Amino acid sequence: MTGSDDARRFYAKLMAAHARSADPRIEEVFASVPREAFLGPGPWTVFAGDGRFKTPTADPSYIYQNVLVVLDADKGINNGEPVLHAMWIGKAQPKPGEAVTHVGAGTGYYTALLARLVEPGGSVTAFEIEADLAARAKANLAAYGNVAVVAGDAVASPLPPSDIIYVNAAVVAPPAAWLKALKPGGRLIFPWRPAERVGLAVLVTRMEAGFACQPFMGSWFIPCAGASVAGPGARVPTRERAVRTRSIRLSEDKAPDRTATAVFGDVWFSSRAIRAGAGGKR
Repeated sequence: MTGSDDARRFYAKLMAAHARSADPRIEEVFASVPREAFLGPGPWTVFAGDGRFKTPTADPSYIYQNVLVVLDADKGINNGEPVLHAMWIGKAQPKPGEAVTHVGAGTGYYTALLARLVEPGGSVTAFEIEADLAARAKANLAAYGNVAVVAGDAVASPLPPSDIIYVNAAVVAPPAAWLKALKPGGRLIFPWRPAERVGLAVLVTRMEAGFACQPFMGSWFIPCAGASVAGPGARVPTRERAVRTRSIRLSEDKAPDRTATAVFGDVWFSSRAIRAGAGGKR
């Protein structure tokens, strides 16, 4: 066993601890999927503080830490913070047989982790709008038979019916089509950035009576093309109002009422919780 193998196994234990999940497969997939295979040849450039610098060598041990690895410096695109993704994966709870849609797949590292977690029988559809990153993701994920990479816009394109929609680009509100693509019990996890100073990670669960919503941590991602600018008439929340959100509603089902914490056209956010088992539209 090499030093980088030891580093990867220790990294996997750390990620599983941050995931706060009882699923032992999370540690297994972080240990078995090589991060360096999705980053191009080393040495690698990492973001730290307000700057960036190269790893001393191409030893993968350097990237089995909670570091942001540069994918496209000009566009500010990185491979994502492993601890954040471990926490999100723990929240989303991928299960064997489930269908996942990954929005903003980059070069495919977290797509690969999700693909392993839905085996056997599950699948991942990965959208990446940047053509060069999508091409790299296709090459990197060629050995993953349950992954389809789409070089395109997940806002303008229809999403397949999904048990999980895992979004890695910030939106002012999830498009109504994303909510409708969730299967019963489906989970949507995304970075909510309704205003410049408001950045939250949000877990949405499709229930019988609507969409339960749980903001659970701070989160900052690059903007999602086509869904990052509030339209005319939007009601933009303060951070205090945003964190009080407990459900998301479709305006076609119910007009915004006094519980609204934010309104963005055909989607609005409410401080009213969805009651488990309640039937009908609320």
